[in-house]
Amino acid sequence: MKTEYLKLTLLTCLAAMLLAFPASAQRRSKEREKQPAKSEATTFRLEEETLVAEGMKFMMKDEFERALPVFQKLVEASPQDAASHYLVATALIKLEKFDDAIAASKKAYDLAKDNTFYAQQLAELYAKRRKYPEAAQIYQVLVTKNPENIQYAVELAAVYVFNDQFDKAIESYDRLEKAMGVTEEVTHQKQQLYLRQNNLDKALAEAKKLIAAEPTEVSYRVEMAELLIANDRVVEAVAPLEEALKINPDEAQAHVLLADIYRRNGDVQKCNQELKLVFANPNLDADPKIRVLTGYLSMLKTDAEFSEAVVLAKQLSETHPNEMQALTIYADLLVKQNKKAEALDLYVKAAKIDGSDFRMWGAILQLDGDLNRIDSMLVHSEKALELFPNQGIFWYSNGTAQLAKKNYKQAISSFEESLKLVGDKPDLIPMINAQLGDAYNFLGDNEKSDSAYELALKANPDNDYVLNNYSYFLSMRKEKLDLALKMSEKLVKQHQNNSTYLDTYAWVLYIRKDYKRAKEYLEKAMLDSNAVSGTIVEHYGDVLFKLGERDNAVAQWKKAKRMGETTELLDKKIATGALHEQ
Repeated sequence: MKTEYLKLTLLTCLAAMLLAFPASAQRRSKEREKQPAKSEATTFRLEEETLVAEGMKFMMKDEFERALPVFQKLVEASPQDAASHYLVATALIKLEKFDDAIAASKKAYDLAKDNTFYAQQLAELYAKRRKYPEAAQIYQVLVTKNPENIQYAVELAAVYVFNDQFDKAIESYDRLEKAMGVTEEVTHQKQQLYLRQNNLDKALAEAKKLIAAEPTEVSYRVEMAELLIANDRVVEAVAPLEEALKINPDEAQAHVLLADIYRRNGDVQKCNQELKLVFANPNLDADPKIRVLTGYLSMLKTDAEFSEAVVLAKQLSETHPNEMQALTIYADLLVKQNKKAEALDLYVKAAKIDGSDFRMWGAILQLDGDLNRIDSMLVHSEKALELFPNQGIFWYSNGTAQLAKKNYKQAISSFEESLKLVGDKPDLIPMINAQLGDAYNFLGDNEKSDSAYELALKANPDNDYVLNNYSYFLSMRKEKLDLALKMSEKLVKQHQNNSTYLDTYAWVLYIRKDYKRAKEYLEKAMLDSNAVSGTIVEHYGDVLFKLGERDNAVAQWKKAKRMGETTELLDKKIATGALHEQ
């Protein structure tokens, strides 16, 4: 029962009680015509009226627990009075004591079966307590006595549905249809019932009936097509969609459904034509567009088709700039086109709309790293951790950014937190240990640095990053030079043209005073002009100096200064023309 209707019946009941009690008292007073005016019957009538008024006052103030005993006094005073039992039931309903309410309501109904208020209250209580056969019996009486009251027929049909008596529910809706004519609400209810009976043909017949009743209503044809598509009768869905577009060529949903049909049939060209007609339409919700476009992307085979999909995705993102998924679909495609900066901007916009997508934050941090946007990576990783504090991958990203910003203690803290949380991603552990080795090295904690590197190599002995950094830092410390030589030699055998690795190997040789071989590998490192750094050139100058080529060494140092990325001692080397060891 709806709350508004309950309030209405309470008010109606109050009016009924105020009228009913004087009438009964009047009948009793006729039996005592010879008594004085202020008789016992009159006193009793006034007491009843007072109790009704008092109880209803409590009801209107939502003080139901106080109203109940007042109404119960009425029952005690007049046990054969139906209205008193009805009021007790009403208070019990408000107190959610439904089983007790049924007992009181049934007494009221048994005493006055012609009263529709009493009948409806009891029927609703039966339905609430899932006593559907009992509820149906009363509603059948109500429908018979009040055929003009549509609500009773609706309630009867609902009770049949709840009791899985679909045929009887449909019969009730048929009676409604005869009384009211074909309506959208009743037709949809019947369709759902037929579908629950796996009777698609009858559900479709109802759809056709609705179309016949309102032939210019485009949405009914679209609904019929949706029903056909949902039940794998896709070919039959084309006709109602084409009819809908004849009535309204701008019916966007019809175009979307046709696009979906063409997608299922593998006709990329026709699918694309339909999508172009609707993707710029801001009046169509984004969801159906996203669904069709997602399916469309899965069937692309050529570069031309992919380019068309990118155009559609861009159009979708521009038409629905506040739809997170529309932005991320376009961003995903831009990543595939290697347009990483544009993709990153879109992902960030999408995250501001809805940051609950874990995958999106992963994409943002990946692109921050690819584009070497360290400041952005730091900010974005912190935001991601606010939303997903238990995700080790985000702690790793934060540690990477902190390391790049030379915040070594914060980097270590983030990496260690990441290690606690990446149990489901074992491949990430060596990468974390590798960067922990860097961070501890820069803090001068050589023991922990070496330990972290060793753990990384234990998991992957061919980890290029660790082999390079570990061997280089050992050479800078002039410790474990045999190990440094072994690791760096392994690197250059695997990567014979990598300038960075050649430089590391040359520097290990330099520390071991093998200057001729160091020169050989540095010259090989400088063959790739695009990969040569100031550090490599400065190292080359150092080797030349050790080999007695002082003037050539100074020239290399000056060249290194122009390139940047050099040591703090470079200026002193240039000024003095001599080598100054760190």
